[in-house]
Amino acid sequence: MRLPSGTYAQNYGQDMALVRTKARWVFMAILMVFLFTVPQWASNSTLTLTTLMGISVISVHGLNILTGNCGLVSLGHSAFMMVGGYAMAILTSKAGVPFELALPISGLIAGLVGIIFGLPSLRIKGFYLIMSTVAAYFIIHWLILQFRGLTGGTEGMSVPPADLFGISLEGKAAFFYLVTALAILATIVAKNILRTRAGRAFVAIRDNDLAAEVMGVNLWTYKLQAFFIGCVFAGIGGALSVEYFSFANVEQFPFFDSVWYLGMLIIGGMGSVSGVIYGVVAIKLLQQLAIKLGPMLQDVLNPQAAVALGLILPSLVIILFLIFAPRGINHILERLRNYYQLWPF
Repeated sequence: MRLPSGTYAQNYGQDMALVRTKARWVFMAILMVFLFTVPQWASNSTLTLTTLMGISVISVHGLNILTGNCGLVSLGHSAFMMVGGYAMAILTSKAGVPFELALPISGLIAGLVGIIFGLPSLRIKGFYLIMSTVAAYFIIHWLILQFRGLTGGTEGMSVPPADLFGISLEGKAAFFYLVTALAILATIVAKNILRTRAGRAFVAIRDNDLAAEVMGVNLWTYKLQAFFIGCVFAGIGGALSVEYFSFANVEQFPFFDSVWYLGMLIIGGMGSVSGVIYGVVAIKLLQQLAIKLGPMLQDVLNPQAAVALGLILPSLVIILFLIFAPRGINHILERLRNYYQLWPF
């Protein structure tokens, strides 16, 4: 972490601290106050949007560990969200498991399923691994539809309202607070995972898996760990999504969501924890902008093009970032911050 001029680490604790300067502490305090006062002034639509952003942040943190840090490109991330969502629905509605226990269990179930579909990564990589994760999505989708007695098939299944230690989470504001707290926790956990031995091994595998293996990194162990951790995050995100809508259906987890999650990493900055947040916010706001602009442009554009603006606008921005800023928003902000911190030197 680059520090402003005149700021030095005097011990190991300071060197490993996530927040070092007073300015950053002030910024974090202002951000926390802003986040936890959103329900006081936001409309229902804004509250829904910010809650869905928080759920996406949790899920994309998992994809960032898997793809951004370990280099295992996955296009089946929404499938593991689907596993977590249906695990939550079955545990709470049919097994009577309390929400506070069902949430981590759903994440663990998604992680175990991720290990199963991560096994091909031990023998294949690149385009072939991408295709295997695409196949994982359709296999999971098909299996959920086949076990109608358990999952409700195409009709889906209702989920009882969330109840956290006796506190009802039926209202939008209450669920927003829960998702915000979990998104902050997920961000801290993701940041610290990347500072561990496993996190360094992930980066070594991403950069050059043959060199990493020569240096003693166990590819078999760490690749499966990356799939497990990434899918645990996805499973928790999927479980929260199902609880928020009080319903589980395969249509909540379309395949194209996996593409958008990858696009969020591209825009925000692949391999960056902060980039996950920037990318999620950027894509979600672009999609909302397209929804607003669509009706306004129907007289100018072809009606079909106006309707498809929600796909066209974010896709165009992703292409522009790939061409002009492939390291994402996070790298742009880092360059600006480094310039400011090193001034006047």
